[in-house]
Amino acid sequence: MIIKSTRVYISGALIKAALQIENGRIEAVLPYETPADEDYGDKRIVPGFIDVHCHGAYGFDTNYAESEGLRKWAAGIPSEGVTGFLATTVTEKKEVLTKALLNVNEVYHSDYKGARILGVHFEGPYLDMKYKGAQPPEAIAVPDVEEFMQYQEASGGLIRIITLAPEHDPDFALTRYASTHGTVVSIGHSSATYDQTLLAIANGASSLTHTYNAMTPLSHRENGVVGAALRLHSLYSEIICDCNHSTPAALHIFFEAKDASKAVMISDSLMCKGFEAGTRFMFGGHEIEIYPDGSAHLVQEKNLAGSTMKMNEGLRNLVEKAEVPFSKALDACTVNPASLLRMDDHLGCLRAGYDADIVVLNDDYSVMQTYCKGIPQL
Repeated sequence: MIIKSTRVYISGALIKAALQIENGRIEAVLPYETPADEDYGDKRIVPGFIDVHCHGAYGFDTNYAESEGLRKWAAGIPSEGVTGFLATTVTEKKEVLTKALLNVNEVYHSDYKGARILGVHFEGPYLDMKYKGAQPPEAIAVPDVEEFMQYQEASGGLIRIITLAPEHDPDFALTRYASTHGTVVSIGHSSATYDQTLLAIANGASSLTHTYNAMTPLSHRENGVVGAALRLHSLYSEIICDCNHSTPAALHIFFEAKDASKAVMISDSLMCKGFEAGTRFMFGGHEIEIYPDGSAHLVQEKNLAGSTMKMNEGLRNLVEKAEVPFSKALDACTVNPASLLRMDDHLGCLRAGYDADIVVLNDDYSVMQTYCKGIPQL
């Protein structure tokens, strides 16, 4: 199969080109004049979006440990351009997390449709109480290497990222262990000082979880975790781009400060994505409600709990509201998360030999078509 457009995103630019797709991969990038099975005119053809931090959608949460719910989630999100994602847990008791990991492992190794499960983002339970956000406080625990090894075994080795508060990691033992055994350590829900953040990085941490949110802020005398995010160019940093968790101005500042290859857009979507305002759900044992702006809040404490943002909407927000250049915004949801996951040798770019994970965007950022390993989804 060959698809083409006058605007195909190749090496940071939109050019006339055709993509030859065979056996789930991009076999070749050809001249635009090549006869095609699908001619998308001047629609933008871009790499598939990779969401490395998302808890659920359509009424399903990773912690629910329901195989059909996970399959429904994977099948639905190509409608927003997602071709790969990390099923993300939320802090809970050990038995709940273990069942969730076993479920992801089971579905991962089965036949399912839609976006590919690339692994697990293990958010918690090793977090800070003050900056817990909407994470259930009764299940927060001290980092423990042996316990994490048990979680990793249950997942079948699928925990790709772990979010933890390094200031509570005794001697940075779990930080060192995870980072040297194939898991990205991301600092989040943390009260760490700037200096503690630097020590965590020196011991293996390489990313920050939802920058600005649930971490020590930046001030001119206490630089905090946010200061590290903006100062350290080698540090990957997630950012939620729904314009609720951070204002458009804050998003603009973030993208101005970060190295272009280290910004990672995430949805942080909850099981309530796909439902109307006013809908209520249980999240980590606590009730949450969708607000009219699409954000989700704890009913009792009113804390911001997560988002219902679609990834294509986040891309539009970055370009149209935060005034981030299209190429920088697009890389944040394609090649940058692929690089964070060390999968950029086959994901995140439109290049010969890469997986045929492709999105066709309308000018209003709605998704016209999504290809997951060359298979059209819409």
